Amino acid sequence: MRTRFAPAPTGWLHLGHVLNAEYVWNASAEVLLRIEDHDRERCRPEYEAGILEDLDWLGYRPDIFHTKAFRDGVCDGRQSDRESVYRDAVDILQREGLVYGCDCARRQIEARCPISDVRCPDTESAEAGELRYDGHCRNRELPLSDGYGWRVRIDPGIEAFVDQRLGRQEQDPSAQCGDVLIRDRLGNWTYQFAVSVDDFRQGIDLVVRGEDLLASTGRQIRIARLLGRDEPATFLHHALIMKSPDQKLSKSDGDTGIRDLRARGLTPTQVKHLARTD
Repeated sequence: MRTRFAPAPTGWLHLGHVLNAEYVWNASAEVLLRIEDHDRERCRPEYEAGILEDLDWLGYRPDIFHTKAFRDGVCDGRQSDRESVYRDAVDILQREGLVYGCDCARRQIEARCPISDVRCPDTESAEAGELRYDGHCRNRELPLSDGYGWRVRIDPGIEAFVDQRLGRQEQDPSAQCGDVLIRDRLGNWTYQFAVSVDDFRQGIDLVVRGEDLLASTGRQIRIARLLGRDEPATFLHHALIMKSPDQKLSKSDGDTGIRDLRARGLTPTQVKHLARTD
């Protein structure tokens, strides 16, 4: 089995990352470290360096990061190095007529489209709904070029999977979110697309992450299936560390940063204890 730890270098590690790392490194699987720096506007090299330093201090050492060839022959641990991999994936989807250009701004989508009331079953933390794209640009034949968003067609249909903690789940990505944005107007690959491609091409068999990402699972399974993945990964969505009943820890809010805890003199064992949810 191969799993991954995949932080985004948009801030420092916090206790939520430690909780996730505990699950990942105790999963009896080979661990791949992937730096998810697809958002070029928000990612910073100093954050990546800090992430690597904190992981080493905590004793979390990956089996794969810049050292072993992945199944697609590309040896890298940063999404920013995988442009050709994402382009190849788009080519596959284009040949099936599934990708189109989009010039809709979020405010236009919000004006046209109601918030989806589709919930993900069997989890109390599922969001009440999300903005669903209505396919407005599907047949407008806009170019796949800079300045336009790129979307992949998501037709109706259920994606069923068994979460190792939450049990059987059924999601219809078309009803939840509609056609998925895979590249934004600035040329950034989106999280939903990049992680779907990477988990497939890097041979990830087990995805361990927080239950706040449960709603993303069906659409990521669908994208990978469209790219040729016959068997989806196994998923485990763990509970979150909450700073209030309805608010999780946030890297952007600077919540309980590992660097701050280190400066206060805490040991790795003490930090890991703080990250427990039981």
